[in-house]
This record gives sequence, C-alpha cells and structure tokens, in this order.
Amino acid sequence: MQKIVLKIQGMHCASCAATIENNLKKQKGVFSASVNFASEKAVIEFNRGKINQKEIQVIIKKLGYTSKQQVYKPYRDQVASKEIKALKKKFLLSALLGLPVFYLAMGETVNLPLPALPENTKIIFQFFAATLIIIVNYPLYLSGFKKLVERSPNMDSLIATGTSAAYLYSLIVSLFIWLKPELKDVHFYFESAAMILLFISLGRYLEALTKKKTSQAVKKLIALQPQKATIIKKNQEVKIPVSRIKIGDIVLTRPGEKIAVDGLVIDGYSAVDQKAITGESIPAEKQKGDKVIGATINKTGVLKIKTTKIGKDMMISQIIQIVEQAVSSKAPIQLLADKIAFYFVPSVMAIAALSAFFWLITGQPLSFALTIFVAVLIIACPCALGLATPAAVMMGAELAAQNGILIKNSKVLEIARKINIFVFDKTGTLTKGKPAVMDIVTVGKNALASDEILRLAGSVEKNSEHPLARAIIDKAKRRKIKFFNVSDFKAVPGKGIEAVFKKQKILIGTKKIMADNLINVKVLKKQIAELENQGKTVIILALGKEPVGVIAITDALKKYSRQAIDILCKAGIKTAILTGDNKKTARAIAGQLNIDYVLAEVLPHEKSAKIKELQKQGNTVAMVGDGINDAPALAQADLGIALGSAADITLETGDMILIKNDLRDVIKAMNLSRFTLRKIKQNLFWAFCYNIFGIPLAAGALYPFTGWLLNPAVAAAAMAFSSVSVLLNALSMKRYNPDTF
Repeated sequence: MQKIVLKIQGMHCASCAATIENNLKKQKGVFSASVNFASEKAVIEFNRGKINQKEIQVIIKKLGYTSKQQVYKPYRDQVASKEIKALKKKFLLSALLGLPVFYLAMGETVNLPLPALPENTKIIFQFFAATLIIIVNYPLYLSGFKKLVERSPNMDSLIATGTSAAYLYSLIVSLFIWLKPELKDVHFYFESAAMILLFISLGRYLEALTKKKTSQAVKKLIALQPQKATIIKKNQEVKIPVSRIKIGDIVLTRPGEKIAVDGLVIDGYSAVDQKAITGESIPAEKQKGDKVIGATINKTGVLKIKTTKIGKDMMISQIIQIVEQAVSSKAPIQLLADKIAFYFVPSVMAIAALSAFFWLITGQPLSFALTIFVAVLIIACPCALGLATPAAVMMGAELAAQNGILIKNSKVLEIARKINIFVFDKTGTLTKGKPAVMDIVTVGKNALASDEILRLAGSVEKNSEHPLARAIIDKAKRRKIKFFNVSDFKAVPGKGIEAVFKKQKILIGTKKIMADNLINVKVLKKQIAELENQGKTVIILALGKEPVGVIAITDALKKYSRQAIDILCKAGIKTAILTGDNKKTARAIAGQLNIDYVLAEVLPHEKSAKIKELQKQGNTVAMVGDGINDAPALAQADLGIALGSAADITLETGDMILIKNDLRDVIKAMNLSRFTLRKIKQNLFWAFCYNIFGIPLAAGALYPFTGWLLNPAVAAAAMAFSSVSVLLNALSMKRYNPDTF
C-alpha cells in the first residue's frame, strides 16, 4: 500500500471536495481517499499493483481539477500570495464596475441624487457594466456550467445559473422595451447579477485571506530553517547552502544564528531558544554531548555540532508532516457535513426551481419567481459547511504544535473528551528512567559518614556498568568524592560484589550475599523494610564482618508527574500505572502520586491485553508511554499519547506526541482537544443555521405574512460572509491559553 498527499487546485466549495473524494473511492485499488477543502489537499492510500499516482491525477484532471505531489517547501506561501492577489484584482474590478450599476438601479428607491439620463441610456450602461463584470469573473462560469454538463454541480454552478438567469431575463426585457417603449413598471436584474458577482468576489478574496492565516503557523515552521550554514572542512570555515550539508559534517553556529541541522554538540556551551519547536519558554543549556534541534536559535555561545539528521529526517520536517497529516485528516464529526455537501448543490437547485414554480402557479409574475429562483441559488452556503471542521482542526493542530504537542489525526479531538481513565507507563514516563541514590543510612558504633559509605561503594562499583552501580558512582562524582583502588574484585551474580581494601573484605549487595558471608543485618531490618515499602532498591554495605550502611536507590519521579496526576484527579479522571516492575515498587510510586489503579509485573507484549480489559469494563482509555516498548498498548488504547524525546520523534507511535516529555502537556493536549471540538461544533452550528434559515427566507417563506422578499444581492452578501465568519471563528482560537484544565 502506498500513501500520497496531493495539492488540489480549482476547488471552490465543499461539494467539489466531495465529488473528488467519492470518485476516487470508486476506483479499483484505492483503499481510502480524504479530500480537505480548507487545506486543498487529498490524502490517498492505494495499491500500486492496481492503480498508480499518475492514473489518480488523470482522474482528478478529468473531474476538472489540477493536482500535484505535496512538497514541503516555503515557496507554497508565494503560490498562495499570487492567488490572493488575483482574487483581490478580480474584486476591485468587480467593485469598480458594479457599484455605479447598483447606484443607478437603487438610488431612486432611497432618494439619492441621480444624473438626468434617458431610461434607454441607463439600460445600456447597466447592460455593459454587468457584461464586463461577468467577463471579469468568467472562470466561475466555465467551472459552473462544466460541472452542470458533467452532472456534478458545485457552488460555481449555483452562482453561474442564478446570475445567468438574472442577466438573460434582463437582456430579454431590455429588447422588449426597445421594441415596445410603452411598456412600464418593468424590473431589471442587471444590478442583481452585478452585485452578486461583486459580493462573491469579495467573499472569495476574504476567504482566501483568512484561509491563509489559518495555516500561518505551519508556514512559519517551514520558514524557520536557515538557507545557509557554516561547516568546518579541513580546519577551514566554509559557508554552504543547508541542502548540501551531509550527515557527519561539523556545523559551526555562532550566537544569534539558527542551528541548521539536528545534531550533537561536540564543543562549546550555549543557551538555545527552542520555543518555536518545543514550546519551551526558557532557553535550554547545551554543552558537549547534548543533542540540538535544527531551526532553533543559538543565543549566547559558539557551538560545534556534528550533523546526525538532515532534510526530511530532521525533527522540524517530521513536525511539519505530522501537522499537515492532522490538517488533511477528517474528524468523524465532519462525515455528516460531507454527506450533506455531496447532495447539497443538486438539492438547492431543485428547491430553487420548485420555489419559482410554486410562486408562478400561485399567480405571481415571472419577475417575482425569478427573484426567488436567483435568491435561493445564491444564498446556499456549501463552502461554510466544508470549511467548518477543517478550519478549526487546522488551527487546533497548529496551536498544539506551538505548545510542543503533535496531533497526528483529527479523530483524536473527538475521542479526547470521552477519556475517563489515563494509563501511565512507569519507567521513562512517570519516572526519569534513570536510577538515582535517594537515601544513605549509616549504622554501627563507629558509624561512617555518608561520604565515606559512597567512597567505599563507589570504589568497588567504579568498573561496573550495572544501572545501580552507575547511580552510586554518579552520586559520588556529584559530591566530588575520589575513589581508591580495591583488590580481589569478584562479582556474585544476582547477589552483589566482593572486594578487599587494606586487608579488609568489602561486601556490597543484597541480603543474600550478607547471609552467605554470615553477616548479621538484623540491626538494619527496620530501615530496610521502610525503604523497600517506599519502592526503593536497597543495597547493603559491609566492611569486615559488620554492616556499615545502606544505600537506597530508586527511579526518581519526573519533575511534574505529581502535578499532572493531581490535575487529572481533580477533573474526575481515573488514573492507572502499567509497568513490568514488581508490585511493591509500583504500589509505592502509585502511593506517592495518588494513582487509582496498579497494574504491575506486566510484560511488554501483555500491556495491550491490560488496556483491552479496561475497555471491556466500559472505559475510554488513554495510554501514555515512551512510544517504543509501549507501542502495542498505545495502539490498543482509544487515545495513544507518546512521550518522544525532542530529537527522536517517530511518525508511527501514538495519536499524539508530546515533544518535551513534560506530563503537564497531557493536560494541555486535553484542553486543546476539547476547545477545538467546541469550535468545530460552533462552526457547524452556524454553517447549518445559515442554510436552514437562509434558504426558506430566499424561497419567500415570509412573503405571505410580511410582504418581504429577500433581494438576491443581499443573499449573495450573506452567502459570501457565511464562509468568512466560520473562518474568523476558527482564527479566534489563536488567543486560547491551554494551560488551565
């Protein structure tokens, strides 16, 4: 199976997107097709043995649209700017021609001063102005009538049919007046056709502007990477385009410059501003051995960076692809709008024709029926329906990316609000994933100081790579303790280590190694029990025949684990810990964090079964893990949230990725999901309201009671601004702060 993303050009409404999508789904070998009107993209999965990309693009072309492979480059913004300039020019020309027509036609009604022109001259002027406006907007007519002939009408078909009917009716009436000057009280619709096209061109210009703003965050991400960088080659500094940098090259980055690649600091010290990528407000300190992210800003010192990732493998490229993937996907809530959009235009045309026919048979004149026909066609708003969901999803996904949260699929926006239990992996998620010395207990009449216990233990363990040994050595080094040399070193598997120092035997390890050497540790029984009940690993140290101390080691909690769990508990959401560790340790961690359920001693391949058990109990489950050994559980959960280190994001793991490894971002992610879904519902509500109330008004529903009839030009204005209002509502999301639950 192959997956491609195509940029589609020529779509003017949601029914266009629905037509392309439905035609692609009918093709043999196409597994899925999702066409997004707001982002103008199609995501297609297909079997290369049955259909290829070229054939898919030919199908799209036959439908009247152009497509090209999606490319992640900054020039896309330039393409959008050209389209906006063309729409602006079209609107200004329409306004220049249309406003005088409107003034002549409507000025008398509102008692405005009018030039003393013969009636025939006014008719000629309105005819030429309306004709020129139609010529300015000719692509709309080409598209609209072509779709009518192909029996897949779109929004352009509605506008083209409505304005053509008004224009042709006015033209015929004009000829009658020329032939029979005695005719009076004849109404022309040249001004309606002109004003409809004026409002449509204004609406599309404003729509393009606001659509551009909704994708501004991604465009800023694309533009973050510098164009050139300095590399060190044969001890010489050489400035080259970033595209020519290879893995292994040494990149020199001075203060104020952007880091060009993902890499490893091999020399230097600096503070790096990573806000644009991870959302962190405080610059991160970087020194030898630290990883750095491309497109971040070096603030203070000079860094030499060994390149580890370039191009599409860089973190910023992955972020852009994930955000684009989310924007191009469809939330389940959009399915109803898509179904309506597919049948919308034909239904509106039928309603318009039936409404006009109804008023004709009730005795109304042709001009009255024509007003109804045109108003119904023009007020219909499939664009608002098509933009309602993707515009909000686009803003939500990009707002999340700015906060270091990557949403891979818009379906999670609906799932997130239903979550009633969060399951957390322990190691690397709730805890740091690195054992650390937490307690040092000294015993005996001649008790040693804690530093001396660390010196003895570190001297024995200094050559070991065991994680517990490294914890002791790291603690001693932080205290700047110097080790001494021991002899007769001997490791006892599963128990500990023996060694000799100054003819005295040193033992370090479990109670078993002490028992084997007849060392009585009863004096430590109480301390050992207390530490083990806290979930800590206890290491006993003996010198000669006497125990001299205990070192307690544990995997320390991450900085904000407690805060994140507390907020979830206050919100009424249950929490669970899922770990392969022993029950005592798991219960100790759960007790510290006030976690509700403990699922311990679970092997990696068994984790997904535990998630399934919770789901069978009627829970909607979110799983939070490190994204590697927790992959099966993340896939099984209703919502998989992966904590990905800033330089190792994987596209395969989890529905959400939290770049910063900060559990508080789980809360932010939930807030953003709920807020985005609320905006989607608001947009859909208004989009449906426009049509539910607008179409009956245009059809003359109030005329029998009030004598009021909707002017087609007013209908055009309402239609144009319906799409803009939906987009503006989505844009208002920029002001949202996701920090409070």
